[in-house]
Amino acid sequence: MCGICGIVRAEPPVRQIELELMADRLAHRGPDDAGYYVKNGVGLGHRRLSIIDLQTGHQPVSNEDGRIWVILNGEIYNYRELREQLVRQGHTFTTQTDTEVLVHLYEEYGTECPKYLRGMFAFALWDERTQQLFAARDRLGQKPFFYAVGPFGLLFASEIKGVLAVDPSLAEMDLAALDHYLRLRIIAPPRSMFRAIRKLPPAHYLTYSNTKGLHIERYWDLQYEPKLNGSDDDLLDELEARLIDCLKLHMVSDVPVGAFLSGGLDSTLVVSMLMRHVATEPLKTFSMGLPFGRYDEAPYARLVAKQYGTDHHEDTLVPSLIHTLPTLVWHLDEPSDPLSVCSYLIAQMASREVKVVLGGDGGDELFGGYDRYYGNRYASYYARLPFVVRRYLLAPLLERIPDGNWYKSLGHQIKWLHRLSFLEGGERYVQSLGYFYFSPSFCDELYGPTMQAVRQEFDAGMAIREAFAHAPASDLVDKMLYADSQIRLPDHSVMILDRMTMAHGLEARSPFMDHELAEFAARLPVRLKVRGRSLRYIQMRLAERYLPQPLLERPKQGFSSALPHLLRDEYRLLFQIFLQDSHLVRAGYFAQSTIDRLVNAHLQGTADHGNRLWLLLNSEVWYRMFIEGMSVEKLNAEIASRVDTNRCFSQVPHSCSQGISRHKSTIL
Repeated sequence: MCGICGIVRAEPPVRQIELELMADRLAHRGPDDAGYYVKNGVGLGHRRLSIIDLQTGHQPVSNEDGRIWVILNGEIYNYRELREQLVRQGHTFTTQTDTEVLVHLYEEYGTECPKYLRGMFAFALWDERTQQLFAARDRLGQKPFFYAVGPFGLLFASEIKGVLAVDPSLAEMDLAALDHYLRLRIIAPPRSMFRAIRKLPPAHYLTYSNTKGLHIERYWDLQYEPKLNGSDDDLLDELEARLIDCLKLHMVSDVPVGAFLSGGLDSTLVVSMLMRHVATEPLKTFSMGLPFGRYDEAPYARLVAKQYGTDHHEDTLVPSLIHTLPTLVWHLDEPSDPLSVCSYLIAQMASREVKVVLGGDGGDELFGGYDRYYGNRYASYYARLPFVVRRYLLAPLLERIPDGNWYKSLGHQIKWLHRLSFLEGGERYVQSLGYFYFSPSFCDELYGPTMQAVRQEFDAGMAIREAFAHAPASDLVDKMLYADSQIRLPDHSVMILDRMTMAHGLEARSPFMDHELAEFAARLPVRLKVRGRSLRYIQMRLAERYLPQPLLERPKQGFSSALPHLLRDEYRLLFQIFLQDSHLVRAGYFAQSTIDRLVNAHLQGTADHGNRLWLLLNSEVWYRMFIEGMSVEKLNAEIASRVDTNRCFSQVPHSCSQGISRHKSTIL
């Protein structure tokens, strides 16, 4: 795992100092080494986190005659097989690194080379002969790639801050991206929060030259049909065998590898299968306990650690946003999700022990792990009631049901189902994702004239709607899974995982996101994914072979589900600091009266606007930092000054974000 950056332009010549500025902003991604290639109108920069070939793995790496240079962020899990093949074809290697495979693979196959790779990657390759840059991103978007094209040529980096380092004038907000974030909590590619900076979509490559300009093309897609034949037991056995093979590949490393162990199904299954089939010694596992009863997953993680004898590390933490929020936003480059604070803290803990961790990301999107997958089906059944009954008889009754203080409350679920019953297809799915955020009626009240104009021209749901409509699938569940794997997965949970682990120089690997495993899962019959109200049916069947019964019986809950309860007072203070005098309101984008109404209703308990206020809070902090230029230190100082004068925080230790209890055990 590393940070990459580069410049291609006709004139003036690229200077190494420019690349150093970019690479320095990415130093957290690669604290072990830095390397550069500069020649006239091209420059490549690299920050290295040493994982494979610790001695000779310095980047950039060239081919035999020095006419092709490459920089890589990520891991190529099948590099050994590819290396053997390329040696037989006559290529000479000077290192043992997976990066060098790319230059020789490109010599053989040109822009088709990403099709041969199995791994997570974003790489850039300069071909001196054609004077062309070639870059590609992995199939499911585990590794990021941002770029900007203009009179300055092409700029690219692993994180947006790397691009801004060499051209701060690009720090201009994309109002359509802000609308997208508020409506759906994601910003789908190619947009970013910056108008001129774009994301290369997953499973795409780009080429750029000063004469031909920019070209982008897709090189891979998931296929959900034809469906696999076989009994449930046969397909379960094949899934198990494929996952074992995948786990072996993900353990390839020249440094120790550990694993996150959250207590949820995905990570516990990864750890248990690793210990039974792959690991030759106790695996270091990492859990974060929360001091809030039913939301604490640590006891379930401990069960698995004890059963399989892992070298288990557990912190009981009090997450704190008043001490971490500006830092989180700086690392994310874009406003995001409360999940980031939990990911940040557990990555911080794991980085003290290992450089590489395995996690369970992607399982929900492969096998059908979210309530909305059967909920959208139920909406179809409910929609069979006559329109007039739903609109004029049931709707007034439902309005009297309180929302409750949790997003999965019965009141929320019933109202969610009712609203979706008036929609169909991709639009129904878009609205099912955005129910807890800013619906059109909320936007009517919140947006100022400038944002209203953007809203008329920009369709926030288009990316998801188009993915749903063009899914290579016929079943409703598969269409939803496809849309999630293409849009939501890479730009939400996986994006957060990358930024929060890389903030601590930690490489995170997600075995469920191996593209060959994803191809197999896509073609599984839908009955093995969602069966009635049973989610990820085949994965649960597999888990029965490995996990203790209490873990199998516990309900699914998000890693950050406890945050609204743990951080109630912190939310209140942050709303006061950043939303009572919103700078986005000052700029004319939002209406202060609407924000005040949402805050007051939420704090008084008359309505649940927690998710909406989080979106506004993150947008506000991001705006002050990246658009107005306030530093992390200044924002932290502003928060600290308010904490010191706020009585409800007089007992909160400043170090609470670092944890209040730690214990380590090797459970045998």
